Amino acid sequence: MSENLTIRGHQGIGGKVTAVALVGGDNFSARYDLDRINGVFSRPAHALYGQNYVDRVLVLNTAKGGVATSWMLREMKSRGMAPAALLLNASNPIMAQGAAFAGLAFMDRFDDDITKLINTGDTVTVDPKLGVVTVVRC
Repeated sequence: MSENLTIRGHQGIGGKVTAVALVGGDNFSARYDLDRINGVFSRPAHALYGQNYVDRVLVLNTAKGGVATSWMLREMKSRGMAPAALLLNASNPIMAQGAAFAGLAFMDRFDDDITKLINTGDTVTVDPKLGVVTVVRC
């Protein structure tokens, strides 16, 4: 039997997407945490080290990093090596700009800790325009 959960957050960026979640309590930097060629988390100290992020809904704590994030997300998207969506408890303007520039679904500022509400492997639908995330657990 599956269980559905609806989570509300700040209205986001991008189109509606459905994909499998990859969840970690760590912060996120496209520049320092990812091997953008092979599609995996590459920083050994990261909770998701070695995990493939391509076409997954990434659920992480807080954005970190600088302006390189924008072009890195866009470059990954252009090569089909990007996540399907980014969900962060807290973000910064650079991460939002990067998601918009890349055409990625993106949301932040949820009512509760998003990394505790969603589990890796859950099917997640992100609807940024409505500010709603729907989680299906099986």
